[in-house]
Amino acid sequence: MAKDFRGKISLDIHDSEPDWEPFLAPKAAEGAPNVLVIAWDDVGYATMDCFGGPVRTPTMSRIADMGVRYSNFHTTALCSPSRASLLTGRNATSNGMATIAEFSAGFPGISTRIPFENGFISEVLAERGYNTYCVGKWHLTPGEETSMAAFKGRWPLGRGFERFYGFLGGESSCWYPDLVHDNHQVEPPATPDEGYHIAKDLSDKAIEFIRDAKVVEPDKPFFMYLSLDAAHAPHHVFKEWADAYKGVFDEGYEAIRPEILRRQKEIGLLPEDTELSAINPHGEPDVTGPDGQPWPRLDTVRPWDTLSDDEKRLFIRMAEVFAGYVSYSDDQLGRVIDFLEAAGELDNTIIVAVSDNGGSGEGGPDGTFNEWRFFNGLPTPTELSLEHIDELGSPVSYNHYPTGWAWAFDTPFPYWKRWAGYEGGVADMCLVAWPAKIQPQREVRQQYVHAVDVVPTLYDLLDVDPPEVLKGYPQNPIEGESFAASLTDPAAPGKQTQFYAMLGQRSIYHDGWLACTVHPPLSGWGGFAHDQWELYNLTKDRAQSTDVAALEPEQLETLKSLWYYYAGIYNGLPLDDRTALEQALAERPHGTPPRERYVYYPDCASVPEQSGVVISGRSYTIAAGVDIESADAEGVVYAHGGIAGGHSLYIKNQRLHYAFNWVGTHLQHVASDREINPGRHVLTAEFTASGRNTDPAMPGAAGTLTLYVDDQQVGSGAIVTQPGYFCVVGDGICVGRDDASPVTPDYQAPFRFTGGTIDKVVVDVSGERFIDHEAQVRGWFAID
Repeated sequence: MAKDFRGKISLDIHDSEPDWEPFLAPKAAEGAPNVLVIAWDDVGYATMDCFGGPVRTPTMSRIADMGVRYSNFHTTALCSPSRASLLTGRNATSNGMATIAEFSAGFPGISTRIPFENGFISEVLAERGYNTYCVGKWHLTPGEETSMAAFKGRWPLGRGFERFYGFLGGESSCWYPDLVHDNHQVEPPATPDEGYHIAKDLSDKAIEFIRDAKVVEPDKPFFMYLSLDAAHAPHHVFKEWADAYKGVFDEGYEAIRPEILRRQKEIGLLPEDTELSAINPHGEPDVTGPDGQPWPRLDTVRPWDTLSDDEKRLFIRMAEVFAGYVSYSDDQLGRVIDFLEAAGELDNTIIVAVSDNGGSGEGGPDGTFNEWRFFNGLPTPTELSLEHIDELGSPVSYNHYPTGWAWAFDTPFPYWKRWAGYEGGVADMCLVAWPAKIQPQREVRQQYVHAVDVVPTLYDLLDVDPPEVLKGYPQNPIEGESFAASLTDPAAPGKQTQFYAMLGQRSIYHDGWLACTVHPPLSGWGGFAHDQWELYNLTKDRAQSTDVAALEPEQLETLKSLWYYYAGIYNGLPLDDRTALEQALAERPHGTPPRERYVYYPDCASVPEQSGVVISGRSYTIAAGVDIESADAEGVVYAHGGIAGGHSLYIKNQRLHYAFNWVGTHLQHVASDREINPGRHVLTAEFTASGRNTDPAMPGAAGTLTLYVDDQQVGSGAIVTQPGYFCVVGDGICVGRDDASPVTPDYQAPFRFTGGTIDKVVVDVSGERFIDHEAQVRGWFAID
């Protein structure tokens, strides 16, 4: 609220008395601490050595040694839901974020539009004299609002952050990221050949943001949300960091779990009587749903002793690459901590370090060289990945480890990310430090806490009362509870109740008990009324080894009633278990007006896939007006997608080429049979769909791709187009360049168009045949 002017105004300024107070920017209290919230991505409970795991993370251990470990911290089993809670203090469903930001649906709990009535802590602290910075992964903007033309009220700068550097989607290549600086796209500052990796880039920017403000106003505190790329797929890292883990994982994922559990007990994270969860605890893959539905194969683990020697070698290397990725990111995080210490800021900085969910199961039981197969509902036969074993982690990979490692990195719990009813999905590491005010605590805290509790805890520590009105919006109640008292008092109470609903999963924690349904996420089972409920006493059985529903029927009914009660309060319905492919193809706002013809210009900002032309399952025509100035002209004319999947029209060796990269493993190529002479031309790739492909390994649309130069047919071939998105959270559409990654068999990105100019590219999806290119296609361009 603006302050009243208390000066004196006369006719003459010399007779007037100024009052600056109403006009000055807000100022934080003297000595107010900085706040650094570090969010790791898909790092399971038992990954890092500071939580008993096999991966060396000296920076995280340093933070642990400065402060407090929480052994019973929880999230909501998925990126966007957990992050929404972490920054607002409200439950995922109350935030409309009970799914990833790209899978929105038109219901309050899964709209993926966080209400402005649920203010971010960044918005609150910006009004209290803090600099506010977001660096890294965002994933809180609906996919259809991520284009340069979109409404930006849900971008970081629209939710209280003064500066942003990172990526808006759920994942990004570490080598060729889709970067946004504040509110505009930018190129990475270097290439992989020049030593670029996103982990270093993010640390550079975090240091830059803090440094730039501190040299001007040293006493002004900052709030920074440092949201690391690691360890989300693709697992990208320099080879030497992966090689540093040679031999660590040779025994396999089942064999390393007992030693991890031993170390966890030694640290004090878990009770001495904690047991290991069983592999495939419900009998999967043979078990079925209540109506005979098959268990999703992607959510199973292959016993180590059933693997061939080649498969073991592949799986081991996938774990080494993942571990190197985490260690390298920890090393780069260390540069930020070192800078704070050198600048004299570390002591008065509150640090909260968490992961957003458990280890990721998106690699399926076999792992994958291309994680995007998961989102297209496709398994990855190990022989496909074995062909690329030496490329894992490199710029030509989009890799992910198998579910067995997710299970191991979540020791001792069952399951992994996406499983909101099991500790493997929701139990995560949590470290809190404030060297100036809180002495290092040797005793691990056992209180049940959740990501939704971080914001009220920070408000408590900062002595901030959340506002009733923020930016004109009356604020909804904070739903989390402060756990600040437990930072210094190991006996302080934890929270009593926490509600979960996500991807068809549902569960509720209450006073030491957890009730959940046996309903695999994204399974497409439906039939929620027939779900089997389980009950676990987590005070005695932290690893959910024994379902006691039959022994405690009254307790189970109490928790089931509580779940329905909170579902009504927190927008927990409807339940949505549609498969990943169904979600990707579901009708939702497209982010651009619907039309049959899309026009793209050279060197514009890349268009996110959810705001671009949709070609899946249909005929399409790509036509480009170009002026070839020299015989050595070459490069990308039009590209859509990247290494995870995509298609491209390009010129190389004086010939027109078209390539369709089907989920990264099937490179389909059509080339012209004659050279292109200098001059003005219309270059066309026309796909005519003839029906669904009958090969179950490639369940897309089959048809014929025909190339034209002007009105002359110059090449033709049969191809199959991908049924879903190429990479909905990554590479988009661009003309004249390929910024992200290789999408054709014979060039490496970036491959810019040189030796000529491009007028524009038109993509038509009307379904018409463009046989008469002189009259129909050429007429789209201002070419004589």
